Amino acid sequence: MDASIDERAHVDLMSGWTRSPERTTRALVYFGSEVRDASTVKRVQQFIDHGFAVTVFGFHRTRYNNDYQPPWPHVTLGKTIDGRYGHRLRALAGAIPTLLGHRRRFADASIFYARNIDQLLLAFLARRLGGSRAPIVYEVLDIPPILMSRGPRAALIRWIERRCLKLVDLLALSSPAFHRNYYAAVQRHRGPWFLVENKLHPSIATIARPPTRPPVKGGRPWVVGYFGLIRGEETFALMARLAERLQGTVEFVFRGALTTVDPANFQRTLERLPNMTFGGPYQPHTDLETLYREVDFAWALDLEHADHNSRWLMPCRFYEAGYFGVPCLAVRDFEVGSVVQRHGIGFTFEPPLEDQLVRFFEALTVDDYARIGGALARMPDDVFVAGDDVARLCKLMDGLRPPP
Repeated sequence: MDASIDERAHVDLMSGWTRSPERTTRALVYFGSEVRDASTVKRVQQFIDHGFAVTVFGFHRTRYNNDYQPPWPHVTLGKTIDGRYGHRLRALAGAIPTLLGHRRRFADASIFYARNIDQLLLAFLARRLGGSRAPIVYEVLDIPPILMSRGPRAALIRWIERRCLKLVDLLALSSPAFHRNYYAAVQRHRGPWFLVENKLHPSIATIARPPTRPPVKGGRPWVVGYFGLIRGEETFALMARLAERLQGTVEFVFRGALTTVDPANFQRTLERLPNMTFGGPYQPHTDLETLYREVDFAWALDLEHADHNSRWLMPCRFYEAGYFGVPCLAVRDFEVGSVVQRHGIGFTFEPPLEDQLVRFFEALTVDDYARIGGALARMPDDVFVAGDDVARLCKLMDGLRPPP
C-alpha cells in the first residue's frame, strides 16, 4: 500500500499517538524488517513528531498486529521469517522490482534510515536507483547471531557490514554495550554513533506514573509478567522449571507473540502448569498500563544468546516496566542487569539462576518489594521516556548533508 500524507492532525488507532499538522520539510525514507513492529511504529512517529515526512519500506512477519494498517505512507516488500536467512535473502531479491517502481521517491529523499544489515543493503540500493547522494543512518536494535558466528558465511556478512559502515553517515544503537563489545571491538568502527534507547514515546505521559503500590495479590503468589516478543527456548525452560518448583508462590503471565519458542511445547507446558498463563497479543503502548498494573515483576532474563546479544541489549520491557513502577528481574552483569543494579530499581541474579530465583521468591517479603518500588517511583521520567535524546538524533540527522 502506498498512501499520500494526510496534512490533517490524526490519531494512530493502535498507539494513541497524535501527529501534529505542522508542515514537514525533509523527506525520510525508512527501511525496516517489520512494517507493523511496535518499535518501528514508535520510531516513525518520533520522526514525524520532529518534522520529517516519512515513507516506510518494509517486510511483514505475520506474527502480530496483522490487521494493523499504519497511518503513514508505507510500501510492503513481502514476507520474511525470523532466523531463516536463506528466505530473507530471497525476500530481499524479490523486493528489487518494487524498489525500481519507486525510483522517483528515492530521488527526492533527503535522508535514508535503515534498521538492521539487510535493510541497510536495500537502502544503499534505493539510493543508487534514485540517483541520490542523501545521507544514510543505520540503526541496530539487536546483534543477530549470524554476526557473532564462526565460519565463512558469518565472516562474509561481517565484511559486508564493515564495508557498509564506512559509507553510512551515522550509526544509531539502542544499547551502549553494542558499541563497546561489537562495533568498536569486532568491527573496529570509528565513525560517529548515537545512543537512541528503546524508551517509551512521550505520549505515555498522558498516563500518570503510579505511586509506590503493594503487591497485586497481597504478597503471595507473586506475579511475574513477560510481555512482548517471547523468545528463547532456554529462557522459557527456566521459567517452566521455576513455575514447577514455586507453585503457590509465583505465577507467570505471558502476553505478546512467540518468536523462537516452539508453540507446541509452549502450549503443552501451560497445560501442565496452572501457574503459567498466556493472554495472547496486545496493543503496544495503549495496553501497557493494564498489563503492568496486574503484575509484580517484569521478566528481563533473556538467555537466548547469553554470550552476546542477550548480554548486551536493553529491552523495551525495562523502560515499560520502569515507567509503571514494576521492578525488573535481570541477570547480573548483563547490560540491563547492570543498569537495574546501579539504580537499585530491580533484582539481579547470577548462576545458578534457577536456584537463586527459587531462594529469592521463597524469602521475599512485602517490605523488600516496597523498598525497590519506592526507588522506582523516585526515578525521573526521562530514564524511561524518550525526550531530548530523540530530539538530538533528529537534529543530527537534519544536519547531515550529502557531499558537495
